Amino acid sequence: MTKAATVNERRLTQQISCYYDLHVPVAYDDDKSWPLLIALHGYEGTKESMMKLSLLINDSDWLIASLQGPYQFMVPTKEDPNIRKVGFGWLTPYKAPESVALHHRNVLDLIDKTAVTHNVDRTKIFLMGFSQAVALNYRFVFSNPDVIRGVIGVCGGIPGDFQEKPYHNTSTDVLHIAGTSDEYYPIDRARTFGPMLETKAKSVDFRTHDVGHVFPRQSFSGINEWIHGKLNTSE
Repeated sequence: MTKAATVNERRLTQQISCYYDLHVPVAYDDDKSWPLLIALHGYEGTKESMMKLSLLINDSDWLIASLQGPYQFMVPTKEDPNIRKVGFGWLTPYKAPESVALHHRNVLDLIDKTAVTHNVDRTKIFLMGFSQAVALNYRFVFSNPDVIRGVIGVCGGIPGDFQEKPYHNTSTDVLHIAGTSDEYYPIDRARTFGPMLETKAKSVDFRTHDVGHVFPRQSFSGINEWIHGKLNTSE
């Protein structure tokens, strides 16, 4: 009898390049330490699109690093579905823990690399994400306690394993913003995120805006004020 052939999965580990844009305020002075805002786009977004939004929040009081997702694909443009552009994502269902680990390494490496070239105040690092990046950012914050001063989640969810996995309690404050007509994260579901986040975060500020699944422009001033409030708190 002929022995049946077997197929075994193997793995090649390769180094890939992940990209980010860094905004340095006009008034930047290396003689004093500066807060850092790390901004992550949503599914199909780019580092340029997220940087544009971040600069509208505040372009003068902190460094901004807009990190781009590692997975690229073609997406139709809004102007003409027949014209396609490159979009990026953070997570795939296939071996998702590897995507999560890559996200964690990228955020930590970005902080370290930015601190080499600029005077970053490591007690004043903020992490902001839209849509797909939100749950990943919460995973990072509650897996790496006390790295992030404040985390801002916009129209996204919490990790699916939030109640099962032993995430850490942190001194990180949370600002979670939801859209009342968000088709991906319905408001009734989104309202359940706050109480769960409160079990791990220092504080949770849950806000809503009358929008669908978009980054609400009317949230810009509130985000700016919230960050400034945390910067002015000595606790």
